[in-house]
Amino acid sequence: ELVLKVRVQNLRDNDFIEIELDRQELTYQDLLRVSCCELGVNPEQVEKIRKLPNTLVRKDKDVARLQDFQELELVLVRSDSSSFQSRASKLTY
Repeated sequence: ELVLKVRVQNLRDNDFIEIELDRQELTYQDLLRVSCCELGVNPEQVEKIRKLPNTLVRKDKDVARLQDFQELELVLVRSDSSSFQSRASKLTY
């Protein structure tokens, strides 16, 4: 299994939690699902996933390149943002 460190961007509590993903099923959707479940976040609220310090994770190939204990951040949609903005849960390649 792959162990990753994830957190939600800009919360007062900036600690990471560790999540585990099955190396046989390393997909963007699986990363999003497990991260949201562990952090208590609705996947529809996630605008994007960032590999720290500054790289967007966008597709299955990006997830496949992740290595143990890499740090990821879920960037949430601001409540005032446009409904036309693409959501992370809708990204598929």
